[in-house]
Amino acid sequence: MFETKKIRKYRNGTSFIEDDSVVIEKPITVMLNGEEFATLVCSPISEKELVIGFLAGEGLIKNPDDIRDYFHRDSQGVVWVETVNPTPQIETFLCRNFTSCCGKGRPSLYYINDQNQVSPVTGSAEFSAKSILELMGKFETSSDTFRRTGGVHSAGLADDSDIIIRYEDIGRHNALDRIMGYTFLNRIDTSDKAVLLRISSEMLIKAARIGAPLLLSRSAPTVLAVDFAEEFGITIAGFIRGDSFNVYSHSDRITRL
Repeated sequence: MFETKKIRKYRNGTSFIEDDSVVIEKPITVMLNGEEFATLVCSPISEKELVIGFLAGEGLIKNPDDIRDYFHRDSQGVVWVETVNPTPQIETFLCRNFTSCCGKGRPSLYYINDQNQVSPVTGSAEFSAKSILELMGKFETSSDTFRRTGGVHSAGLADDSDIIIRYEDIGRHNALDRIMGYTFLNRIDTSDKAVLLRISSEMLIKAARIGAPLLLSRSAPTVLAVDFAEEFGITIAGFIRGDSFNVYSHSDRITRL
């Protein structure tokens, strides 16, 4: 995740040489059914979860049985994925805008693909206010890589008692794609789970595809994210700080408010 580099620091009017931890990034080119499909710039961990989560999040694969073959040649930075059925034309996928996440984006629901692929979340899970505060406390304090480098984003999957899995990456889209890949490959029922992340409309659409009914965030969501959450039946608990948080949509899933 990081390497030690000698850097020059400036502090209190003086400068000095010191070892510092610097986060690693690498490109992975995804070959889908023999065609170059996308290049993901990412942290060098859990590549399979990232690639499969990325493809599932784009609606290109629906379940693990859609994958005929997966091969990763790390020395070349290339992953080959073969699917059982043909995938949509690459030209459709490449029609994207740039967004605040410095990567691929979409015009608005906006994209007919999303209207067809994103279904309302129907899970009836309930989380207590106490468990939400405790989960965010664990999530905020468990990142050694961020503490050492300040250069990664995090996403996590939790039930009402603990964090099940968390991933870190230089890009927050990548971190959430890994959550998608993890649940996808392990066939995890997400109807009673929460996703911990920084919320924007694009991230909410990705989270909706995961199927978790609750999104928990230390930050506040955007208006568009809240609108989508209302439409997709997702509960957003945001601005979780200390012993307080705000509920922006579908508050019925949170008990003992």
